[in-house]
Amino acid sequence: MTTREAALRGLARQYGQDHVFQFWETLDRTGRDRLLTDLEQVDFPLMRRLAEHWVLAAPEPEHFETIRPVPVIPVIDPSRADAQTALAAGEEALRAGRVGLFLVAGGQGTRLGFEGPKGAYPIGPVSKKSFFAFHAEKIHNLQRRYECVLPWYIMVSDTNEAETRAFFEGNNYFDLRCEDIFFLKQRMVPCVDESGKFMLDQPDRLAMNPNGHGGAIPAMVENQVIANARGRGIDILSYFQVDNWAVKVADPCFIGYHILHRAEMSSKSHRKHQPREAVGVHCLCDGEYRVIEYSELDLYPQLLETDEQGHVVYYAGNPAIHVISVDFIERVYRDFEHFPWHRAHKQVPFIDQQGKRVEPEEPNAYKFETFIFDALRFTQHPPIALEIDPPGEYTPIKSFSGDNSVERAWAIMRDYWAQWLEAAGYRVPRDEAGRITIAIEISPAFALTREEFLEKPRGRSWPETGDIAIDADGNLIGSKPAN
Repeated sequence: MTTREAALRGLARQYGQDHVFQFWETLDRTGRDRLLTDLEQVDFPLMRRLAEHWVLAAPEPEHFETIRPVPVIPVIDPSRADAQTALAAGEEALRAGRVGLFLVAGGQGTRLGFEGPKGAYPIGPVSKKSFFAFHAEKIHNLQRRYECVLPWYIMVSDTNEAETRAFFEGNNYFDLRCEDIFFLKQRMVPCVDESGKFMLDQPDRLAMNPNGHGGAIPAMVENQVIANARGRGIDILSYFQVDNWAVKVADPCFIGYHILHRAEMSSKSHRKHQPREAVGVHCLCDGEYRVIEYSELDLYPQLLETDEQGHVVYYAGNPAIHVISVDFIERVYRDFEHFPWHRAHKQVPFIDQQGKRVEPEEPNAYKFETFIFDALRFTQHPPIALEIDPPGEYTPIKSFSGDNSVERAWAIMRDYWAQWLEAAGYRVPRDEAGRITIAIEISPAFALTREEFLEKPRGRSWPETGDIAIDADGNLIGSKPAN
């Protein structure tokens, strides 16, 4: 027995998890190495604490004496004095090279019917460009405008790291400098059954899941993102998630409000129109800034209240768009053992004692994860919440059809970009009901906003029939006759 094997067997035995070695004698050298590598990732004291608190006991939900809506900065009106001041502060920070980008991209495209990293999904309705390409074109635009470098830190997972790296290499890093793009992995945590025991996904692999987007905090520190950022003079990170094609990357106005308010972590919010919309809710719980996840709203029924006009009272939904100060990330990391965890009761395939794979039809296990928005409760300066208009900033994609879907995103793109074309004097084909009959796509490298689009030179010939896709140089690409 090697020293490595003995140490891990000892840990597993100490914490009552030595059953994970039940198939050891049947494994070859490679399989044994895989199992030991999985076990080396496990924080055994943490997993015992999570199992004892969330599985073996019946934890009571937190109780708050008062829950109030958070103060929200209204949707930006460029003529407003505070917006102008914020824009100037944010643009100054960008020009000074103080801003970096942090993208959460650990998921797969399975629910979209796509094999591969979710960020590689061809979301462009005409060009078929990926989520990654859309975000890269925004970076090109901002770097050109502010004459700066925006290093791009991309958090991946065990399940998609190799494919994501290969996708960037195969696309020449979307013409960004490869030395300004960094990939980092988040931690994985074991799933446990209803008795708190680890589960095997294969005889030589633990059943594990990523530790949630809150895992960005330890991942940033442990993978030298913070050290790299500091070495570049960066003190602010623009945080966003890969499946939101519309997100305003490094939004200067948002950054400016963050700076002017001396905030440590800031959030955008969008107005909920339905109490059970599947987003978390920004609120003040006993005066402490919290986001209550949508899966936990029933624990706090007042968060589902509407007023006499039917408007949602706690309307500040969470689109997972943040600005975070580097100093704050380091401070939260130093005390990360107190960071909250959440559990989810899920169907988790596993290997039974006879070595057969079981595909459960009902939830049979618990997954544990952390959420980045829980860092808000640790802020020492009041966070800001900036309200956004969703079509131009927030269009999450969780499936191919239905709400929060690819099809819904394509419809929003048509409506959103049609307004730009019509404001510039171009006719957009519509049916008798006023519905747009073509696909429309405008490269973020060409224009990030309607105002920027209208400033572009005229004289281009774009068809009045057929789909419209405008590339980074303002040229028409990929047009075909409308159906």
